[in-house]
Amino acid sequence: MEILQEGLYVVAALDNVLTIDTGLHAVGFEHAHFPHCAYDFTEGWAGDMHPPSRKDFVSLTLTGQGSGNYNNSKQWRRQSCWRKWKRLSRLQRNLILFTVALMLLCGIATYPSVTEHFRGLTVVAKEEGDHALKPVVHEVQPALDKLNRPLVPESPSEKQKRAAHKRGPPGLQNRLQKKGNVSDTQVEKEEGEKPLVNWHVAMIDQATERGTAKEAANKVDVPEVEQEGHSHKEPEVDRLEAVRDAFRHAWKGYKEFAWGKDELRPMSKSYGEWFGLGLTLIDALDTMWILNLKKEFEEAKTWVSTELSFNKNVDVNLFESTIRILGGLLSTYHLTGDTLFLDKAKDLGTRLMPAFNTPSKIPYSDVNIGKGTAHPPRWTSDSTVAEVTSIQLEFRELSRLTQDTRYQAAVDEVMQKVHKLEGKQDGLVPMFINTNSGQFTHLGMFTLGARADSYYEYLLKQWIQGGKKETALLEDYLQALEGVKKNLLKKSSPNRLTFVGELAHGRFSPKMDHLVCFLPGTLALGAHHGLPADHMELAKQLMETCYQMYAQMETGLSPEIVHFNMHEGSIGDVDVKLADRHNLLRPETVESLFYLYRFTKDRKYRDWGWEILQNFNKYTKVSTGGYTSINNVRDPEYPSPRDKMESFFLGETLKYFYLLFSDDPELLSLDKYVFNTEAHPLPIWPTAQ
Repeated sequence: MEILQEGLYVVAALDNVLTIDTGLHAVGFEHAHFPHCAYDFTEGWAGDMHPPSRKDFVSLTLTGQGSGNYNNSKQWRRQSCWRKWKRLSRLQRNLILFTVALMLLCGIATYPSVTEHFRGLTVVAKEEGDHALKPVVHEVQPALDKLNRPLVPESPSEKQKRAAHKRGPPGLQNRLQKKGNVSDTQVEKEEGEKPLVNWHVAMIDQATERGTAKEAANKVDVPEVEQEGHSHKEPEVDRLEAVRDAFRHAWKGYKEFAWGKDELRPMSKSYGEWFGLGLTLIDALDTMWILNLKKEFEEAKTWVSTELSFNKNVDVNLFESTIRILGGLLSTYHLTGDTLFLDKAKDLGTRLMPAFNTPSKIPYSDVNIGKGTAHPPRWTSDSTVAEVTSIQLEFRELSRLTQDTRYQAAVDEVMQKVHKLEGKQDGLVPMFINTNSGQFTHLGMFTLGARADSYYEYLLKQWIQGGKKETALLEDYLQALEGVKKNLLKKSSPNRLTFVGELAHGRFSPKMDHLVCFLPGTLALGAHHGLPADHMELAKQLMETCYQMYAQMETGLSPEIVHFNMHEGSIGDVDVKLADRHNLLRPETVESLFYLYRFTKDRKYRDWGWEILQNFNKYTKVSTGGYTSINNVRDPEYPSPRDKMESFFLGETLKYFYLLFSDDPELLSLDKYVFNTEAHPLPIWPTAQ
């Protein structure tokens, strides 16, 4: 090995290629340091050696800094970073510059809202003479405005661009384990800012607080909200006024876009016709009177006086026209004393009587009120049991008021026939009855849901209406309840919610319609009128279940049908099939909450009702007026409006909300009135009758 100079050693030289070792890893020379090394191949050997005749070497110089030790000075680092930057391609440098600029713009855009948010939470004031800082309670937007913020339409493409953060209903007191719940996060907008984007078509409008504060005990005292060691308290809300606001908003849409028509289509700002008899208007008459909405009532009364005529060549459904129109007119007559409504009721009742002209005296489902003819549906000669056994309260009351016995005689005969029929199971009735033979059909199918529900309700209510004299009605009711307990009553898993299923030829199905939620209220009403106390206990259990049908949904609104899990180890109590996720603004749960609160005075029933009302406002309220049924209660981002406001939303749902929040036990006392299945109150007959 030849030494060229101090610290530089030739290891091998071959074909003008010189391999050297600086001694850093040579044997015996580890950790050596060399201030300068040079080796050349271009024109010859370095030092005293003679150059060759041709250029055949390359010069490489390794120069240390100072003494040769590593130098980490700032100047050296800046030079190193600059060299790295210059080595990047133009595309890479442009991408980095664009990213930095974008981050700066985002920071500038979000800075004001962030600072304002924390200012609102942490503003403090110094007390006079005291160095301690204390939080200042700001005047906050009324609770109704915050809960019912208006939302603007959003296209599906815009919805897909942002992350799908689903929001659950605000403040739900769901004490049970929830399955797959999503974030409750929702961004608050400052006053004057544009409304938030939510779902595609339906737009939620805010309900303004009127400030009447009629009943202090019925106000919402919003709990304090803790935030960074401070707290603030939102103002109280008059729940009765909130219901009035909801009615005014619904009436605004009906008046502007569907006046005198059967139903409002709030999304398309149009209307739908069923019978062509102003169904929504008549259904809402007594609600307006009860809510003391005098202006709206007078508008509707004028239409009834000048426009309503039953002399039309139109088919109407016997059951629906009886409970909604006949019941609404009779109820309004009793509340107002105005004979206009009784005269209209008598006219309609007379035109419905041809339905009873059947071989069996079981009425047809459809009547032409102009021609005076009746017929079954086109596809069958059957009527549903609920239809023919849930018209009795109205026709019986019409007979009492007019002293014309034929109305009551017709409906009483139906009940007497059903009382004696074969085909029941422990008091439970099948869903269909043939108008020719007068016999049950579709034997072995039993439910308290659609097509049978109000049969059981009217057994009890006819008994109450008639002064508790008709023992056959009471016997059928009590026997049916025993049949429910024996055949249909089960508990879910994992939280053991009590529910009412269905029976099909001996096979149990854990399917429960929202319609079944009439049962807690009916049970409580029976207990109030002297029936066994365990009816009230069952009512409370079922009331909890009906509330959970709302609370466990992402929108806080119940689907039309649920299926309960019964297998041990189930994650959640409730399953909802895709076809059953719609909500039609139904009243049954609110109805039962009213009965349970009226009889128990337990405030949790009011609180549950308040949650439901807020969620109706949040997900079904349309900004231009009205409320819409929705297709999907499990998608709070896009519940998918159906563009239809059923007449029972004004006739029943809002009425029961108002009665639930009222502290006046004499407002339609349940010792003086009995409600038909469309929430129209009719008087309980004097005992002497």
